[in-house]
Amino acid sequence: MAKKTARMIITIECTEAKKEGKTASRYTTEKNKTNTPERMEVKKYNPFLRRHTVHKEVK
Repeated sequence: MAKKTARMIITIECTEAKKEGKTASRYTTEKNKTNTPERMEVKKYNPFLRRHTVHKEVK
């Protein structure tokens, strides 16, 4: 039987590219829902803007 786990796969999307009207980069990652119930916010590289930007979790 499979174990029940608190980890879930999420998608994070660039917020700065959306404001500028350019292509938003997306990444998938995992998070532990019990430790971080709120939406994640991480700095990642956006290849379309060629710099590190803030990426937020999307539904």
